Amino acid sequence: MRSQKHSNMSEFFLLGLPIHPEQQGVFFALFLGVYLTTLLGNLLIILLIRLDPRLHTPMYFFLSHLALTDVSFSSVTVPKMLMNMQTQDRSISYAGCVTQVYFSIFFACIDNLLLVVMAYDRYVAICHPLRYTIIMREELCLCLLAGCWLLSSAYALTHTLLLAQLSFCADNTIPHFFCDLASLLKLSCSDISLNELVIYTSGAAVFIFPLSGILVSYGRIGISILRVPSTKGIFKALSTCGSHLSVVSLFYGTIMALYFSPSSGQSFDKGIIASVMYTVVTPMLNPFIYSLRNRDMTLALEILIRNNNIFTT
Repeated sequence: MRSQKHSNMSEFFLLGLPIHPEQQGVFFALFLGVYLTTLLGNLLIILLIRLDPRLHTPMYFFLSHLALTDVSFSSVTVPKMLMNMQTQDRSISYAGCVTQVYFSIFFACIDNLLLVVMAYDRYVAICHPLRYTIIMREELCLCLLAGCWLLSSAYALTHTLLLAQLSFCADNTIPHFFCDLASLLKLSCSDISLNELVIYTSGAAVFIFPLSGILVSYGRIGISILRVPSTKGIFKALSTCGSHLSVVSLFYGTIMALYFSPSSGQSFDKGIIASVMYTVVTPMLNPFIYSLRNRDMTLALEILIRNNNIFTT
């Protein structure tokens, strides 16, 4: 098969979701509702944390940035998917595709690193409560956040630069609803051994190590909880960590389902479903799982609504 250099590959075509044409309208309305819910839910979290001084703590500082990341992550893929479903124009330019690859990796990586930072924050709060304010000082929080952004940028930029060096075959159809790195590598006519090596090695560093950090943090938390004689103290610790554990399970569960499922036949459709889960559904659920069930967040929301009622009456 004759190959074309990436400079001559002006555009790709996204096959989109494996749904019947007569169901396009239903799924368009569904995903539009999910996306709007994601925007409103996460932006509300950011607004509440910014307006309520009681939420100006390290835990909610990281939570606000997790909400911002979820909004950005969802906005990388969902608007283009909705536009393709509505207009039936499935083309995406080469530059747009590479840009989508970069930012999807970038925000997924930040999401991942923020989860481990938040796990460390919960470990300090439960295992070292008297030293919490000393350890989790503002300078450390800013450094941890800057580290998340810098590492994620370097990780995404590495994959994007390696992708930009590849040549592509005449077939420019991507069997996905967004420009997935793995799908693009399968279309390449170049030697992708270096790309795969970087994926496996850096993937271990960016995903396995943070997951190990989360497990270690919660292992220490579990030991500390077992030493607490008070049932009230145990329930308080579990309520503090339960939402974060739910988000961690949802995030890593969908990632594992995506990257450990074969890419053929029915399993390929399962991979698409897993992609929808972690790019569309998970960012929508995070505000409800982690924030809106939180007593402090609920109180801040009630105060905001009450204040608005005062101003409007």
